[in-house]
Amino acid sequence: MTRPEEIARNLDAVRERLRAAETAAGVVPGSVRLVAVSKTMPATDISAAMAAGQREFGENYAQELRDKRAAFAATATVPSWHFIGPLQSNKVKYVAGRVTLLHTIDTADLLDECARRAAGITEGAELPLQVCLVQVNLVGEQQKRGVAPEALPALLDRFAAHPGLRCAGLMLIPPVTADPEAARPHFAALRRLRDQEARIARGNVDLRELSMGMSHDLEVAVAEGATLVRIGTAIFGERRPA
Repeated sequence: MTRPEEIARNLDAVRERLRAAETAAGVVPGSVRLVAVSKTMPATDISAAMAAGQREFGENYAQELRDKRAAFAATATVPSWHFIGPLQSNKVKYVAGRVTLLHTIDTADLLDECARRAAGITEGAELPLQVCLVQVNLVGEQQKRGVAPEALPALLDRFAAHPGLRCAGLMLIPPVTADPEAARPHFAALRRLRDQEARIARGNVDLRELSMGMSHDLEVAVAEGATLVRIGTAIFGERRPA
């Protein structure tokens, strides 16, 4: 089996899992978006996934995203890029205004820098120049990024000052565990937090999206309200060293 055939087969299997999860959750088929996590994978793997019908790809590293955007800039079909990794302020220039969705806003300083950088990108775009999610750290893990739930309202309020940004929802990385069910309380808590904050009218904030769920727990995430799932290993296999 060639590498493109392997990726196409894996994508079919993931799509089947996603369709079954949507049916079980009683949501409209196709309403949960599949983001293929292509971090550390070569451009040829992304091309193979695109040939199999995948369009949305998630990258964790700002400079890798920069290089892959350049590699596909002149192609007939350009990927829809998502940035899903931790973002340092000095790397915002590679991301803000250049991706379909930035999943990992978690501080006021990062939000402000994204707004500043996005405002400098024209490329014929209309406002909002950058759609974002806020990453939440629900369990206070020191090694994980994310705003604490009690600090979330203030961060959401801050979007009103930035007409070039829009917050479309929340994102979560749960504690690492081999048991998919162990993630369910965290997914449910993020959904409740999203629903709670969505009742409050804020400028440039419309909380519809929940980015949660990966290769081993996508079914649980969809059952708890995910609108975006980030799938890497089940499509591309184990990631390569960065």
